[in-house]
Amino acid sequence: MLAADNDGTRILSTSPPPAAARINYGQTPNQFGELRLPPGRKGTPLLMFIHGGYWRARYNLTHAGHLCAALTGTGVATLNLEYRRADNAGGGWPGTFEDIAAARQYVAKNAKELAGKFGLDVSRFAVAGHSAGGALALWLAARDSSIRVAASLAGVNDLHRAWELHLSNDAVAQLLGGTPQQVAEHYAEADPVQLPVTARQVLIHGSEDTIVSPDFSRRYVETKLRRGERAELIELRGAGHFDVVDPQSTYWPAVEQGLRALFQSE
Repeated sequence: MLAADNDGTRILSTSPPPAAARINYGQTPNQFGELRLPPGRKGTPLLMFIHGGYWRARYNLTHAGHLCAALTGTGVATLNLEYRRADNAGGGWPGTFEDIAAARQYVAKNAKELAGKFGLDVSRFAVAGHSAGGALALWLAARDSSIRVAASLAGVNDLHRAWELHLSNDAVAQLLGGTPQQVAEHYAEADPVQLPVTARQVLIHGSEDTIVSPDFSRRYVETKLRRGERAELIELRGAGHFDVVDPQSTYWPAVEQGLRALFQSE
């Protein structure tokens, strides 16, 4: 294992191992996912992973391929999801959210085909995301009660607070089409900390994250527990924002364990 990679240099500048297949869940160029499979397995669980990048097109799914490829070595199939971001045509509100929901619907509706062609058991399904993708993963779990477990890695899990802190030059206002005062209904429908979630929620965050403060995950879990929801925090002491998605990081074994555990208590 290597030392901390807080700025993401390694995974942002290196191509991940190739995917086994491309799954198109929509008609636009950004509505697809990259499927990675464990070798020689049948009935494998599926993790749908949603990359971050403050919902902007500058960052795509490529860097998340490192995490997804690493997980396939543990017996978990991964669908690394691309979607329309705020500055893509049709992205933002509500397009970005519609894409996440559409990808989930595609998996559910095509369960038999995915089982026959790729050996997937999509009844064993979990969703996870990193940074901005973490918020989308928790939002999807709130929207779809059939999802039994969801994870957020260094997630921007409180959209109102993201606006108050003006994270990444008001990225959340770009995503939702305005401020909480201007489009209160968008925030009410999109903000996972405000939405009831029946799934078990696992939040993983580095204590030294300077891009998305670990306080986002701490406060989220505290709020959810007060409401009687199932939420837990795995805080990695010393880890930065990208350490939690870098399989060469010293923190990766703890992240891997947390993600594998999603399928032990679905």
